[in-house]
Amino acid sequence: MAETKPVDNGSGPAGRLLGCLYAPPADRASFATHSVESRGRYYREEESLIRTCYQRDRDRILHSTAFRRLKHKTQVFVQHEGDYYRTRMTHSLEVAQIARTAARVLALDEDLAEAVALAHDLGHTPFGHAGEEALSAASALIGGFDHNAHALRLVTKLEHRYSSFDGLNLTWETLEGLVKHNGPLSPPVSSPISSFDSRWSLELSTWPGLEAQVAALSDDIAYVSHDIDDGLRAQLFSPADLEDAPLVGPMVRKILTGQRGLELSRFIGELVRTLIGMLVDDLLDQTRSKLKGGPESAAGIRTRGRPTAGFSAGMERSLHALKEFLFARMYRHARVMTPMNKAKQLVSELFSSFSDDPSLLPPDWAARCGGSGDAVTAGVVRDYIAGMTDSYALHEYERIFHTRLHL
Repeated sequence: MAETKPVDNGSGPAGRLLGCLYAPPADRASFATHSVESRGRYYREEESLIRTCYQRDRDRILHSTAFRRLKHKTQVFVQHEGDYYRTRMTHSLEVAQIARTAARVLALDEDLAEAVALAHDLGHTPFGHAGEEALSAASALIGGFDHNAHALRLVTKLEHRYSSFDGLNLTWETLEGLVKHNGPLSPPVSSPISSFDSRWSLELSTWPGLEAQVAALSDDIAYVSHDIDDGLRAQLFSPADLEDAPLVGPMVRKILTGQRGLELSRFIGELVRTLIGMLVDDLLDQTRSKLKGGPESAAGIRTRGRPTAGFSAGMERSLHALKEFLFARMYRHARVMTPMNKAKQLVSELFSSFSDDPSLLPPDWAARCGGSGDAVTAGVVRDYIAGMTDSYALHEYERIFHTRLHL
């Protein structure tokens, strides 16, 4: 596709120039990211008269192929193990709910926070972190694999929904939040990010807007909470095991006092909502404290040199200890590790087979390849495997090797 010049590379609010007349609520804080001041989109488009540019970003992400695929991508448990366990999609929806709530209380742009939250896991491979590790190792000669970099590649190149450009043509602020939601990036930066940044700077050395910072912390809140839920349902640990666990121990003891026979689903509901509430309250209190006497604009948030959203020091320690508990009792449990080790084998073998014989790829993908085993082909194969769902990866393995791999 022929390159199109960007509308605005940071010099002004492109949305306003192109007719974005819909104004957000007037009660947004001065340090919020304001849609009428957006730096715009890479490709020229008329903006909507009834939706802000960040609402459109949110909607484009929800309607994307990449987001739909998250329904069948592993969070912790392989998707086919049970209907109750989280997938990447249900996780992303829970992150978005928490991020939107926190953004509303802080008078931020809720739609931008939600868009970043919904997009934050778009770049994940099949089979969770195990799949990412295997794909990164297999593609080491071309720079490995990073899910944040791949997410940027998806929304700027690989999604094909529009006749005039590749990608979703999201606003600068959403792209910035997607790439930097965990903080500034220091060199060396992965190739997909550095390549895009050379065309349209995302100011990689600065912190993102407050909406993206809130979305990143909402990710922490969501996954520790729902992983406890999934771990209990999978019987990797029991309510009694949690009585002395970091952070949640006092909650568990309070819930169980006088209710030792409480139905598991009711126990989980009480525990998860209590934990989420405590973490959100701490996030809001600490962020408000950091905002006192602080930046009066989104630009000031970005150039502050330190995060503005955060947990208190005590909560940070407790949350870290809880993550260590989950790492030992859940993420490294044999029921999780055994299928994930098989998944690593699957990803590695698929990468080798496709790289050695690109004709095994679907015709439209094979047409993008170079020669057998060269860097161009390896890059195409990396993109192809990264986009797979768990079930499709298993199907492709069976098609190529004529054997069914049981995870």
